Amino acid sequence: MSDTRNVWVFVEQDGGAVADVSLELLGKGRELADRLESELHAVLCGSSVDGLAGALIAQGADLVLLADHAELEPYRTLPYARVIADLVEERKPYVVLFGATAVGRDLAPRVASALRTGLTADCTDLQIGDYESKKEKTLYKDLLLQIRPAFGGNLIATIVNPKGRPQMASVREGVMKKAAADPARSGRVERVLPRFEEGDFALKVISREKRESTVRLKESNVIVAGGAGVAGPAEFDLLRELAQVLAGEVGASRAAVDAGLAHHDHQVGQTGVTVRPRLYIAAGISGAIQHRAGMDESNKIIAINTDPDAPIFQIADYRIVGDLAEIVPMLVAALREKAK
Repeated sequence: MSDTRNVWVFVEQDGGAVADVSLELLGKGRELADRLESELHAVLCGSSVDGLAGALIAQGADLVLLADHAELEPYRTLPYARVIADLVEERKPYVVLFGATAVGRDLAPRVASALRTGLTADCTDLQIGDYESKKEKTLYKDLLLQIRPAFGGNLIATIVNPKGRPQMASVREGVMKKAAADPARSGRVERVLPRFEEGDFALKVISREKRESTVRLKESNVIVAGGAGVAGPAEFDLLRELAQVLAGEVGASRAAVDAGLAHHDHQVGQTGVTVRPRLYIAAGISGAIQHRAGMDESNKIIAINTDPDAPIFQIADYRIVGDLAEIVPMLVAALREKAK
């Protein structure tokens, strides 16, 4: 594939509502495109979704590639993969970004396979930079630096794709900050005609059921989260009580979720939700990289742990060494006394 320098964002929508992760990626895509002195293109697929184009331009897109077809609603893997792969083959973008949602995790690998290019999943940062191959004695300029935890979270890896195009990555919701919309921005909308094959419709959707999560971790100003150091359900109930007193939400590390102490909807970290509350209380959480990636931009962090050398203390603003079973009830009592 020949190189152009444009950055593409696949815009995920359901029933005419754009996914938050797509709006967040448009903000990051705008930043990358500006660094490359190129354009940001939003790829929007669906049926009767042309009304969304203006919002995408306001979020930073220079061009909206609109594939509007009855067969693109609801989402099915093969028709969507056909549209995206055909567009990439024809227009040859430099970077293509997907949200690491259920749809993105289904679609992005299939597109990457069809294009025979690489894909880095669940990135925590994306930058433009240079890479020098000592083996080839070649300097590759302006590559997409795809940054994510690796080797069980023991290090942060920067992954590059010097030769394959496009450079593809997926990012989870909440990792990137959504830029403020600018209704005065001007942009273009181009309708594209999808080309399908008979095999693309092997799967037919008979019915759909959706479950909306009642957990609002991303919107909460206060989160009280528990980890592997929580001894059991009774101790986790203490965290729920503290969250209730603070009018906050309850979070959890993956270890707590795996132990059955909390539902996955409450999970914060690399494989959960990324949050930026005003106050984050980490109780019994050691602070592995995977968890810190989801909460280290919190405004204030209070950590409670029996281990004075726990990694969570490295990023905490306030450090409490002790047993959460003793400390949390003291915090609850003090807060209730103050509220009288």
